[in-house]
Formats: sequence, structure tokens, C-alpha cells
Amino acid sequence: MTTPGTPPPTPTTFAVVGSGWRSEFFLRLARAAPERLRAVGVVTRSAASGQGITDRWSVPTVRTVEELLRGDRPDFVVASVPWAQMPVTVRELHAAGIATLAETPPAPDLDGLRSLWADVGAGGRVQVAEQYLLMPGHAARLALVRAGVIGEPTSVQLSSTHMYHAVSLIRGLLGVGTDEVVVNARSFTAPLLDPLSSAGWDPAATPQPRSTVLATLDFGGRSALYDFTDNQWWNPLRARRIVVRGTTGEIVDDAVTRMVDPTSPVTSPLSYRRRGVDMNLEGVDLDTVSFDGQVVYRNAWAGTRMSEDDVAVAQILADTGAWARGEGPEPYPLAEACQDHAIALAVGTSATTGADVRVTKEAWA
Repeated sequence: MTTPGTPPPTPTTFAVVGSGWRSEFFLRLARAAPERLRAVGVVTRSAASGQGITDRWSVPTVRTVEELLRGDRPDFVVASVPWAQMPVTVRELHAAGIATLAETPPAPDLDGLRSLWADVGAGGRVQVAEQYLLMPGHAARLALVRAGVIGEPTSVQLSSTHMYHAVSLIRGLLGVGTDEVVVNARSFTAPLLDPLSSAGWDPAATPQPRSTVLATLDFGGRSALYDFTDNQWWNPLRARRIVVRGTTGEIVDDAVTRMVDPTSPVTSPLSYRRRGVDMNLEGVDLDTVSFDGQVVYRNAWAGTRMSEDDVAVAQILADTGAWARGEGPEPYPLAEACQDHAIALAVGTSATTGADVRVTKEAWA
């Protein structure tokens, strides 16, 4: 909603290459916020899958990128295809001269990352849909870190999400950029009940072997502990947790401890105001996250009933649109995503070999 006399924000227009479940994720967000996000086309391999998309989402489909871009161009195109196809699609969109938002990761392996960067990196027309730092809780924590509430950040402990997503959070909270890093990882297997997955609840589930990867990341003065168990995103028996430590305090999940004077350590919570609880009739959304009486995060998508992950993805779509129109900064450049995945691959290699892996400066650094 806008106030009288205030022009509405420019709607972001985008198209999608791909017709998998993740592609429909973007279409669902456009339906939830039609005044701000508009999906104008989808490229699908077959007419049959295209018809299915049109029937479900009322979005036209075509078979090729060339057909997609014949008419009025969207602000950008989302590449939402399988890992192996991603660099191929990104190159095709780059050659067509259209701003691109690639799904994570931008290429499957290190050679693929290097090759993709060599081909399209200098053009500066590729962003990556890495949304985790935009999720409300993480965005609030990042705001506190950047405000110096816990001093200079020195370490992160993360047990929440995996691979490049986890690395993005770690690097963002530590502010390490493309610094070199030494990775030491190990994998452990133990039985675990896994009653919930993307397919739904499994009432007959019994404990089965599940792997946990533990890794240390040494950035030379700053460090991180990575901890992820198979299907941790869904399994309600494995909580998500995050610790951010600094020179004068720490954040443990939603508790912030720091010194307020030379003899007074104080712990204050991050407080979430949610609409629709009890007799609140404003709707069903997260409204704000506050700290010590100050709002440190405000949901820009209130009124859409989006989940917190949806909010983050919607924001990167809107930010990419603003960037593509020359109205805002790059939301998540290809270089950052390449660095995330290079480190994630090093975690996998170290866990497999048992040896340290050093990630050195790459061409995108």
C-alpha cells in the first residue's frame, strides 16, 4: 500500500528459463505480489510443459530464449535449470545481452566456475539468486554486526543450511570478501529419525544412517565452523542455530550479548513482531525485527503472507530489477557466488580426502 500522493514502486518484470519446481517458486512469488513482481514469460523445453505452466500460472511460454526476447524485454531473466545446464543457459542469456539472475550455484564444479567467469564475468550482467543474507533473522543479525554492536566479527558457527548458502552467510557476517581460506572437513555417519521431507511426513520412518559434515574455515584471523546434517532443512529433530562472535560480544541465535559499560555485560533479544497472532487482525506476516527498542529489519513485503524464505527471494528479485534498470546496486554479483561455491566444493573435497584444502585467489577475486 502507498500513501496518497506517493507513486507506487516500479514493478519488476522478469522471465524464467526452466519449468522445474524452483521455476514455479518464482512464479508463485509474482502471483503473491502482482503490483511489484511480474512474470512475463517462461522458456520450457516442450509445448506440453509450457501449457502446464500457462494453465497453472497464466504466464505465456515459448521454447527458446530468442523467442522470449523478440518482444518487449523484461528487466532480467532468471536461469532456473539443473546444475549442469546452468552455465550453458547463463552464457546464452549473456550473449543475448539481457541481464541475468542465475540460480545457485552458477556452475557445478571449480573448472566450470572458472570457465563461466572467463566467458561472462567481465560483462557485469550476471547476478545470482543467493537469498540467505536477506532472510529477516539473518538480515537483522547482519545489521547489528555492521553497526558494531559486537565489535569486529571474528568467528561464525553455523548449523542451518548447506554448501554455498552456508558459505554466503559465513562470509557475509565475517566480512571476509574473497580472502583465501583453508578448509578442514570431516564427515560422520550416525542413525537419525528423519520423519519429514519435501515429500511430506513419513509416519513409518525409522532411524537411518545420515551424514553430518563438520568443517573449520580459517580465513587468517577470522574463522568459521560449518555443521550440516543430511536433510537438516526439513528434519524437525535437528534445530538450526547460529553464533556470531566479535571482539566485544556475540550473537547466539536471537540473543545479543555485549558490554554496555566497562563492568556491565548485557544480553538483549532480537524481538520479532508478527501480525495475525491471537486477536491481531492486520494479516499474517512478519512485521519487524527490533533490538533494544530500535527496528533493525522491516518486512518490505508485508501483506503478501510470504514465508521468511519467500520474503528473501522476493527481495532479491526486486533488487535485481532495480539493478537491471540502473536504479540500484548489484544484489549478489557472480563473483560472490563463485567464491561461495569454490569454498563449498573445498568442504566436500576435504571431507572426502581428510586433507586440508586451500582456496586461493581466483580470477573473480
